[in-house]
Amino acid sequence: MRRACVLSGVGLLKLDSHVGGVNSAHNQTVKKSEDLLKEKQHISTVLVKQSNQDKLEYGIQLNAIVNCIRFLLCRGLAFRGHDESQGSSNKGNFLELLQFLGNHNESINEVLQNVPKNYKLTHHDIQKDIVNAIARETSKAIITDLDNGFFSILVDESRDISVKEQMALVLRYVNKKGIIIEQFLGIVHVASTTALSLKYAIECLLCEHNLSLSKLRGQGYDGASNMQGDINGLKTLILKENKSAFYVHCFAHQLQLTLVAVAKNHINIAEFFYVVSNLVTVVGGSCKRRDALRDAQFAKIKEDLENGVRRSGQVIDMQLQELNNRFSEANTDLLLCMACLNSSNSFVAFGKEKLIRLAKFYPSDFIGTDILALDSQLQNYIFDMRSNDLFLELQGVSELAEKLVYTRKHETYPLVYLLVKLALTLPVATATVERSFSAMKYIKN
Repeated sequence: MRRACVLSGVGLLKLDSHVGGVNSAHNQTVKKSEDLLKEKQHISTVLVKQSNQDKLEYGIQLNAIVNCIRFLLCRGLAFRGHDESQGSSNKGNFLELLQFLGNHNESINEVLQNVPKNYKLTHHDIQKDIVNAIARETSKAIITDLDNGFFSILVDESRDISVKEQMALVLRYVNKKGIIIEQFLGIVHVASTTALSLKYAIECLLCEHNLSLSKLRGQGYDGASNMQGDINGLKTLILKENKSAFYVHCFAHQLQLTLVAVAKNHINIAEFFYVVSNLVTVVGGSCKRRDALRDAQFAKIKEDLENGVRRSGQVIDMQLQELNNRFSEANTDLLLCMACLNSSNSFVAFGKEKLIRLAKFYPSDFIGTDILALDSQLQNYIFDMRSNDLFLELQGVSELAEKLVYTRKHETYPLVYLLVKLALTLPVATATVERSFSAMKYIKN
């Protein structure tokens, strides 16, 4: 017993010696062990906190950069500047706009100031990656809005500043709200401007977005022979695959060509437009000359207009004849039938027989007994429209489509609404696709 007590005492002395003082190795180890077991001081917790803070700052920085890019893209502005160095007074739209956001937002400014140099997300390659991502999402939104419906295409080609031929394509369709939409889909490089090359490029671009030529209901081009040629033109090649993809020569081009043709064949008309052009240039350049001419010649112009009605009528007659010569018989019949959908003046242009003939232009959309059903719907439709105050003040087919959807009448008269959509989908002018070429220099820069 005594020996055991002695041994126990010796053990305690050795244990006390091992523990040592407050700063002994043993006590420091115990303290670290206790800290490690405390959750708030655990190393993984500290790393998570640091990681969450980094994610928060990264998100603030990325959102600011994406907002700057979206702003510049929506307005077609260039990104880069001539001198983007730190000491430059104008670093370009992107960097300047990002700095502007920082100057007016404390959280953004703090992140921009503290971010490491190699972590600023402002490199040109990152800008391009974000732009490409936005382009893909925009294309997806357009295709979603189209909702597997039918559409028309507006196509034109032009050379860019690097002397490469580029083809631009725009989709025209009616969305779920009954609104006419023309959306730019893309610009692609074409090695040749032959009809076959353009058709192949169109098919590739449509296929890229899961679109098919079978859904095509209209083609809109300028008057170039490779586009509208009756033998091997682009419109002919597409019509061979889809007879419902009717071609319409841009009305703006038609009018211009008509005026030129009439002026060339009649010297008096050519001189008239020449004088008018000079008069606009001279008088329009000075407010004083404009006011003086207006005050001095008002009575004389009124008298001349009253005495020259027959001459003006002859000019108009010649222009109308020239326009008639430029429209094919099929296209003229198609447009005349579509005019019966016009809602102006309480649907005064309505004609059931012509609208039924219009439906027969689209055999893939009106099949089986649809024509008989359309006949019945048209009778009820026109009575409903003329007795409904909501439809009496409408101007044109576009307003009619929106109002039909708004009142859910498009569900009551689905076949009539189908005719309305087909009429609106047919392209009228190519201004939208031509306008896209003005932005090519930004794409190349």
